[in-house]
Amino acid sequence: MRYLHTMVRVKDLDASLKFYCDVLGLVETHRMENEKERFTLVFLAAPGDVERATEEKAPLVELTYNWDTEDYAGGRNFGHLAYRVDNIYETCQRMADAGVVINRPPRDGHMAFVRSPDGISIELLQEGKDLPPAEPWASMENTGSW
Repeated sequence: MRYLHTMVRVKDLDASLKFYCDVLGLVETHRMENEKERFTLVFLAAPGDVERATEEKAPLVELTYNWDTEDYAGGRNFGHLAYRVDNIYETCQRMADAGVVINRPPRDGHMAFVRSPDGISIELLQEGKDLPPAEPWASMENTGSW
């Protein structure tokens, strides 16, 4: 397993970049714009992690800027922790066997979400190529929020 990123939703991207980059000293490594879903993702790394973060896409802070206005009450601005795993099906099965609810099953062989006992959302991503769809995951519905 490898730590990837922590996602934080931001209300004002320019003000957030000024804080995280100009004041805190993080460095932007890459960004993604999604016009259809109306959001921008900006990935930042500590100066000592820039080379690794650029090559491996980790360890990072992901700033998520949703273009439509939303107030993030109750800590909703914190998004999730993300980890890359060797086999997403085996990881999810081990977690399910331990009583963890798989909130977003890995139907696509690529991504799943679970929650910690304190409700922290954790994204699991398949290392390398996505695995072929497999049961019981392929037909499993989402449970709760993630």
